[in-house]
Amino acid sequence: MQISDLLAQMGGTPAMARELGLSEQQVASGAAALLPAILGGLHKQAQAQAGAGAGGAAGLGGLLAQLGGGGLLDQVLSPQPTPLEPGNDVLGQIFGSKEVSRAVAGQAAAQTGLDSALLKKMLPMLAMLAAGWFAKQHAGAGRASDADAAPAPASGGLGGLLGSLLGGGGGAAAGGLGSLGGLASMLDADGNGNPLDDILRMMGQGRR
Repeated sequence: MQISDLLAQMGGTPAMARELGLSEQQVASGAAALLPAILGGLHKQAQAQAGAGAGGAAGLGGLLAQLGGGGLLDQVLSPQPTPLEPGNDVLGQIFGSKEVSRAVAGQAAAQTGLDSALLKKMLPMLAMLAAGWFAKQHAGAGRASDADAAPAPASGGLGGLLGSLLGGGGGAAAGGLGSLGGLASMLDADGNGNPLDDILRMMGQGRR
């Protein structure tokens, strides 16, 4: 899936362009640089939930519901100004600190030439778009599962979506972040499928 396709499904490109006073092309460029790290953070949360016995994608779905669920997406798409506090809460959950958010914006600025202050403004909105969109997918999968009276397959739901976007842990060589565009592969320096790991490693926070 291309990043433009994901944004189109979310409906976020024109909404963000309108609110930030940018062109849709500028929003798409910024999102292409920032979303891989956001998706990487969501993926790490899914792994953490699985490690805690919370059921991986199901555990992540519960966490997203606590953060605002599908309403996060609706708030960005609304014609009203987007309240950024929920987006900052999502970023705090998936990145752990404001320092990581600043590092993500700085890395994206270095790759794209866009102003880091602008990218910092986009981050919470993109986090709300992504978290809200995945929450809606999880809720929809749950309803379909209930209707079928059978559990959703392990490869489906949030796990399948994140796996397809991040390459299922196979890295760029397996098609991984290449599906998100060239910038994502550039950010994924070690080819492990998650560019956030590389940013954390540069900050001295990654696993050794």
